[in-house]
Amino acid sequence: MTPNPTVHGRSRDELARRVGMLAQVARIDRLVDEEGPTRGARRIRLVTGGGLEVEIHPDRALDLGQVTYRGVPVAWMSPTGMVAPGLTESRGQEWLRSFGGGLLATCGLDSFGPPNTDEGVDYPQHGRVGVVPATVTRAEVTATELIVAGVIRQTTVFGENLVLERTWSADLGGSTLRLRDVVRNESSADAGHMVLYHVNVGWPLLDESAHLDLPSREVNPRDADARSGAGRWHQIEEPQEGYREQVFGHDFRDSGIATVAVDNPGIDTRLELRFDTSTLPAMHQWKMSGFGHYVMGLEPVNVNTFAGRAGARAAGTLPILKPGRSVAYSIDFAFSPSTEPKGSR
Repeated sequence: MTPNPTVHGRSRDELARRVGMLAQVARIDRLVDEEGPTRGARRIRLVTGGGLEVEIHPDRALDLGQVTYRGVPVAWMSPTGMVAPGLTESRGQEWLRSFGGGLLATCGLDSFGPPNTDEGVDYPQHGRVGVVPATVTRAEVTATELIVAGVIRQTTVFGENLVLERTWSADLGGSTLRLRDVVRNESSADAGHMVLYHVNVGWPLLDESAHLDLPSREVNPRDADARSGAGRWHQIEEPQEGYREQVFGHDFRDSGIATVAVDNPGIDTRLELRFDTSTLPAMHQWKMSGFGHYVMGLEPVNVNTFAGRAGARAAGTLPILKPGRSVAYSIDFAFSPSTEPKGSR
């Protein structure tokens, strides 16, 4: 939080001389969609006054949709759109029918990865939490910040009772969006807990003129498709017909606050993801350079597995939350002009 924020280079006192209300330059809008598969879904729009505009979707676990910085779109949006909860599916691979993309799609809270069965319970692809509606507890512009907060409960009778307390904040006049999550086990039994933050970067930020800075300790390809491109995992390539997705696991253990960046000097735009590796010790990189599906997923995870919950249990790496215990996660989305010389790629 900046103690004395400026908006477009002017102090709050100076703003009072130039605008009749702060909402002219910085605000939180609350909207409801009216048409198509998104009909009835809520949206919250943040305008920071620092070039950053963000759409948050309360009916999708307070995840992110469209995000622009100085007018440049940075998120990949899928062909499905941000489907309203009543039309979503969470069985098997049906998650893909309502995976709207957006700059953040949260996966978990008890499993991520492929559909799998663990101890007799079926877990769908990437879990259920991403289509659970939130109870919004705060949406406020203060003297220094824009804040949106809410509670998402993933629960079932005779099963898990996991509560996600989520807070988004950004400085007034700023260009960094901060995510602070707390996941708590409110059941009376141990709970397996897996979370993946599916950050989806799209064109025009994602472009062959852009540079990926992903300084992990170790890189592991998921499968044969990824092994075929292992020497090019760091390259951002142009869209290609018939491209098969490639996924890589990156080890960030004991790295403190890690920073991963996509920098495009051609459009003078940079996105940095900063995450706390004490609770998010790895990142999965989803490289998808296909026609119409041109996206790079940069996905901090709390356990580095491609095998879902059953695979994590078999490997002895499934994180467990004891009854009443919680774990906190921290990710910053920092936007700025490019730090690379134009034409450097």
